Amino acid sequence: TKQKNNLATMADSGVPQETTALLGGDKNETDKGIRGDKIRPNLSSSVTARASFRNSWHTPIDLNDEPKSERRGQLAKSYSVNANGTASYLSPVEMGRHELYDMVPFAAVFGMQKKERAMSQAFASFAGDLDAMEADQLEFKKSRTHLSDSELEKRRSHASVLLLDELEFDAVMVTSPLIIAVAMASMLQFLLGYNIGVMNAPASVVFPGHSSGSWALAVAAFAIGGPFGAMAAGKLADSQGRKGAFLIDMWIFLVGGLLQTLALDMYMIIAARFIVGFGSGSASVLVPIYLGELAPPNLRGMFGTLTQFALVIGILASDLVAFPLATEEKWRYLFSITPITSMLLLLFSPFLLESPRWLLGQDRSSRKARYIIKLLRGLRYDHEVETEVSHFVSASQNQHCDGSCENDTVNSGVAFTEMLMTPKVRTLLISCLILQMGQQLCGINAVFYYSTSFFEGVIDNPLLGTTIVGAVNVVATYVALLLMDSCGRRTLILWSSGGMFLCCVVIVLSLLGYFQNIVALLAVNVYVSFFEIGLGPIPWLIVAEMFDAKYVTTAMAACSQLNWVCNFVVGFVFPYLNEYLGPYSFVPFAMVLALTFIFAALKLPETQGTTPEELMDQLVKKNSSVVYHNMNIEDAHNNPIDLEWKLAMEQLKQEDEAAMESGSYNYGFKPIEGVQPPASGSDWQSGMGH
Repeated sequence: TKQKNNLATMADSGVPQETTALLGGDKNETDKGIRGDKIRPNLSSSVTARASFRNSWHTPIDLNDEPKSERRGQLAKSYSVNANGTASYLSPVEMGRHELYDMVPFAAVFGMQKKERAMSQAFASFAGDLDAMEADQLEFKKSRTHLSDSELEKRRSHASVLLLDELEFDAVMVTSPLIIAVAMASMLQFLLGYNIGVMNAPASVVFPGHSSGSWALAVAAFAIGGPFGAMAAGKLADSQGRKGAFLIDMWIFLVGGLLQTLALDMYMIIAARFIVGFGSGSASVLVPIYLGELAPPNLRGMFGTLTQFALVIGILASDLVAFPLATEEKWRYLFSITPITSMLLLLFSPFLLESPRWLLGQDRSSRKARYIIKLLRGLRYDHEVETEVSHFVSASQNQHCDGSCENDTVNSGVAFTEMLMTPKVRTLLISCLILQMGQQLCGINAVFYYSTSFFEGVIDNPLLGTTIVGAVNVVATYVALLLMDSCGRRTLILWSSGGMFLCCVVIVLSLLGYFQNIVALLAVNVYVSFFEIGLGPIPWLIVAEMFDAKYVTTAMAACSQLNWVCNFVVGFVFPYLNEYLGPYSFVPFAMVLALTFIFAALKLPETQGTTPEELMDQLVKKNSSVVYHNMNIEDAHNNPIDLEWKLAMEQLKQEDEAAMESGSYNYGFKPIEGVQPPASGSDWQSGMGH
């Protein structure tokens, strides 16, 4: 009923009368369409089972002649009609980008490239099937024979490849404003990593004679400020904009870094660490959100990977600069890198762009948002910008539980309540929270916070051992990136927790004297490597993969809060474990890892929706009520403006040739109408004289 009620409105808005007939005005013409449950079974079984497809042209097709649209020189443009009768005029490529925006969350997460590529492949296959069905129907209308199986497969494969190339073009189309945004966001992550490791080396040279408790509190104060910063970042990002929140975070790093550099006693160090931790917690929230909202969907995973590398490089940098600076005379220079970097970021901050998603959330007619989208995507035409705006608005609505993109903070509360009330989602949330606890309570930050003191008495130069661990951490992050493309998430968690458990056992045995001290160093490095391939990235990645896009931001916020709390526990407690348990200090971590392994083996589900086949099924279910028209991908592969211009020029040429044949063509010799010729030659000559 809604579909028929919309016919008059669509006709008034410029939809051809023949199209409205195909949508419901002409029963006989509508019956010529192909529905998914009536298609021959030689195509994709998922499409055959559930997809709805109907082929039509802008004018009725004569079975004994070519389409009138072609005779009139008109382009049959692709569009789709939803169940409520609303039409969407998007090309197949634009439809694919629309699906990517809807299904990929607005967050730059390490390792999400696999899902992005699978999503592009799934839609390319889905649209290729529709294109093949259309070609088969058109062939049947013309010759009363169907295309052969080989012809259908060739058509489908060709269309899928063309569309996939177009969808993946965004992955290589990186503009200067986007590069600047990624570079500055990566520097914030660098500061986060740097301040994780900067307290490792100078423990004995900063205000010598301090107690173990005061130093442990100074280290752990970083994790106390973290959750407060993460909590405040969301509110600041909503009220001040993503760029405004970024600027505030840079100032926080600057103030905390200066206070730490110029500290007069341990109390000032503790206060400075709290402020720097606050800024680090804010950065951990702002960076993935900001880059996720600026980047196209198929670049969000890559940008998340870059920022993760920036974090681990920051940890390594803090170890390297400690060689010349971790002394009683120069330790302030070690801390000064944070305010210097913050100052540089503030100097380059005018080049940062505001998030177009946030601007559109404030005002959907925002001209500034459209200008920024034009810069970020390298677009030239207004209609391309408007299409991109529609992608942003639609995805924002679909990724929010209340259908609004105006207030993310309120929405997070609604989403969290809904997650707790839904049994399946609640189970996934509990799984993610348990993994976050396992990630921190496994003791990884005990290594990054205290490895120098831990290696004292184990190797001759403890700082060298710490630096080796930092370098292994960077290499292991790259290895993890390769493994995540080929291994299941649950499998990686099992290997990671199991391998770390064995390393803890070896570390304890080495400290008890059963192995040489060098074995303890090797075990710590292997321990860090196993962490990076599983428990490091996977607890964050599965949030983006296991939850619907509308729950991702809320789930990440909850996980971030718990992660920082557990981080504080490890940072504060480990010095006491090392003091009272001695060689058995890694036993509590081994127990946590054993419990994590058991949980992953018995309860943790493997992430779904990460293969092209699974995503194809999701697309079919999602669009089962949508009717697609004119899905000719090969024709749509060309620029529609160029095609229309070519047709217009051909039409003008034909009109000129016809006028020449009839003798009515104006070669430019006829007098201009309305202009009188001069009365005499003398007048003409006199006019020339003047």
